[in-house]
Amino acid sequence: MKYIVGVADMKISSGSDDVIITYALGSCLGITIHDPVARVGGMLHVMLPLSTIDPAKAVANPCMFVDSGVPKLFIDAYKAGAKKERLVVKVAGGACLRGVEENDHFQIGKRNMLMLKKLLWKNGVLLQGDDVGGNPSRTMALTIGTGEVTVKSKGTTTIL
Repeated sequence: MKYIVGVADMKISSGSDDVIITYALGSCLGITIHDPVARVGGMLHVMLPLSTIDPAKAVANPCMFVDSGVPKLFIDAYKAGAKKERLVVKVAGGACLRGVEENDHFQIGKRNMLMLKKLLWKNGVLLQGDDVGGNPSRTMALTIGTGEVTVKSKGTTTIL
C-alpha cells in the first residue's frame, strides 16, 4: 500500500509491500528510519527546527518541529518493533528557498538540519544517507520491505 505523508505528518509501517512517500520537501526535512531485521520503517515531514517558538502547536502536532517530531518518530517505531541499534536513518530536504544562502535570512533548511544532527548525535544515532541543501524541491520515498530510500529532484532519482 502507498501512504502519503503530508507536511507536519508522520507514518510508521511494518507492511513489507508498503511505500511511504512525501512531496515538496523544500526547507522542510523528510526523515526516514528503517529497521531491516524487524522490517519496520517510518517517515516524518517536519517544517521547523524548534518547538519553543510555539509550544501549544508542538503539543497539538509534534510532527511540525524537528525537536519534538524526531523523538515521536523513534518512539513510535520502537512500539512497532524496531530496535535503536539496527535503525538506518536518512534525510532529504533542507533546501535554501531564496536561491542562494546569503539571501536566506532565516535559513530554515540549514537550521532544521543542524537540529536533526544535534538530536541524532546526542542519542548516539548515525545518519546514514542524505540529500540536503541546495535549492531544489524533493520527493522522498521509503520502501518498507527493502529499506530503499529514493529522492526525486529535477527529473533525477537518487537512491540514498
